[in-house]
Amino acid sequence: MTTESMGFFHMLTDAGPVVKFVMLLLLFFSIISWAIMFIKFRYIRKAYKESADFTDVFWQCRTLADAFTKAKALRSSPMARIFITAYMEMARTDTKEGKSPLKTDASFFQAMGSVKRTLQRAIGVEVRRLSQLVPFLATAGNTAPFIGLFGTVWGIMNTFQGIGMSGSASLAVVAPGISEALVATAAGLAVAIPAVIAYNYFIDRIRVLDSELQSFSSDLLNIIEKDIQRQMEA
Repeated sequence: MTTESMGFFHMLTDAGPVVKFVMLLLLFFSIISWAIMFIKFRYIRKAYKESADFTDVFWQCRTLADAFTKAKALRSSPMARIFITAYMEMARTDTKEGKSPLKTDASFFQAMGSVKRTLQRAIGVEVRRLSQLVPFLATAGNTAPFIGLFGTVWGIMNTFQGIGMSGSASLAVVAPGISEALVATAAGLAVAIPAVIAYNYFIDRIRVLDSELQSFSSDLLNIIEKDIQRQMEA
């Protein structure tokens, strides 16, 4: 173990109970933040990859039924999931309660409205699923520096109290207490900086994927509209 690391652990062991509690709290924030970063990075990367795969497959399929079969194999894709939801809603609307296929304008608009609402709900569900746990990163990024600052202020207060009791203000007396107190601020920044960077990255990726889902939803509605019109004309 290096002299620097030994000095760091020495400062932690000599710190007061409040500063130790602050450091433990920051350690908790750090562990949870890095776990979320790892989990969400893998989840979002897989969502992007399978959504891209589904998009390629979807435009190669000749019918919506073929696309539905392909989509069931890509369940990690938000795009595939909203397509499955819309397709099942269209199938339910088309033969609801055993009625004959759509034949009137009223039934057409009712079917399209139902599918559109289902798509919007499905997109909302997918965005919420993608956003799960991400707000914790914003919380860690916003609060960790202040938690560290609290530990620093408390440590400096104790240092000045010790100076008053000892009656000496030499550098040898002041420096150890100040350095111990500043460790809390450094730890707070060490937690906050990666959390903020990761939060901004995930929010940007989710925003892009949300935009792609909205665009795919519009294309899918156009395809479903043409499909229903062909049923009405048949």
